[in-house]
Amino acid sequence: MDTGKKKPAHTAANLETASVLGRRALNRALLERQFLLRRVNLPALEAIEHLVGLQAQAPNPPYYALWTRLEEFRQEELSQLIEERKAVRIAMMRSTIYLVSARDCLEMRPWIQGVHDRAFTGTYGKSLAGLDAQALAAAGRALVEAKPKTFSEIGKRLSEEWPDRDPDALAAAIRTMVPLVQVPPRGLWGQSGQSLHTSSELWLGSCLSSEPKPEIMIQRYLSAFGPASVKDMQAWSGQTRLREVFEKLRPDLICFRDEQGNELFDLPDAPRPDPASAAQPRFLGEYDNILLSHADRTRIIDDTYRNRVFTKNGIIRSVILVDGFVSGIWNLKRGSGTATLTIEPFRSLTSQEQDELAVEGAKLLKFAAADDLTPDIQFLT
Repeated sequence: MDTGKKKPAHTAANLETASVLGRRALNRALLERQFLLRRVNLPALEAIEHLVGLQAQAPNPPYYALWTRLEEFRQEELSQLIEERKAVRIAMMRSTIYLVSARDCLEMRPWIQGVHDRAFTGTYGKSLAGLDAQALAAAGRALVEAKPKTFSEIGKRLSEEWPDRDPDALAAAIRTMVPLVQVPPRGLWGQSGQSLHTSSELWLGSCLSSEPKPEIMIQRYLSAFGPASVKDMQAWSGQTRLREVFEKLRPDLICFRDEQGNELFDLPDAPRPDPASAAQPRFLGEYDNILLSHADRTRIIDDTYRNRVFTKNGIIRSVILVDGFVSGIWNLKRGSGTATLTIEPFRSLTSQEQDELAVEGAKLLKFAAADDLTPDIQFLT
């Protein structure tokens, strides 16, 4: 009897028959969706939204992220988006700083609020026990909306009203309860400045979404990072208990397995290129999304290299991709009239791979270094 209900793409019973995607297949799918198999001709704002934001713990990485993905990208395009309030820097996934579109700031931050609440409670919950949270949030909002402030300034001003509380905890509470954006010149290419904060509502002139839509977030995540498991998306977002939402979406998704037997979800029409597809060398900046968006990161970086990229103090180093996989790190230094790009491979490179990296490195130097500096590329052995 036909009940009219759509059948799931793969049930638990027939998961064993789901197609297996190997490491290279997952790698090529990820590179395609991250615009890393080939550069694409898109406006920066459209690319930022497709990628569901860019990691932005430091000011410059979003510029490198867009340069390596987009045709003819120029720094002023992103700087202008920030100045015109079309893109903002705000604590988002896993309570880390992201660069997102204004629209995504308003739509996504309410969905991720629980992650911020848990992070704050785990670090500062005891310090502010018994405090009137609503009164504190109102006081903090009034401070930053009167004039953008650093976290240190927020903590000091609030400690005048709550002198028995830790100023750092007070500032962290405002960061959690009042979605704060970093205002320019922070985040502008070639400029420096303290991290000054105001509320996203004041800066963007709009209220946050009152109805976060987790189903849409899953679809957007898969579009940019799939095929992926539930654990992968939870690692990317910091969210927990997403299995139930995936199950609701199961009739609209297609399922695969990885080589370890883990279930992977994907959008039916999403690109899954031939694993043998060519992948040109790429330079990725610090904290690039592609390194931080899965529980199982072997589709992009071998476990033996992780300690050379993920440092003990929380820095995620700039890396090179060769044949689509992390194969070394790079660093750019300016001084004495020279801009030097240093490339440190993790393995022996063929002469062709080294030549291709040098060509791409010359493009990076042209993008990142001043015209009056002499470019220099050095390979460390």
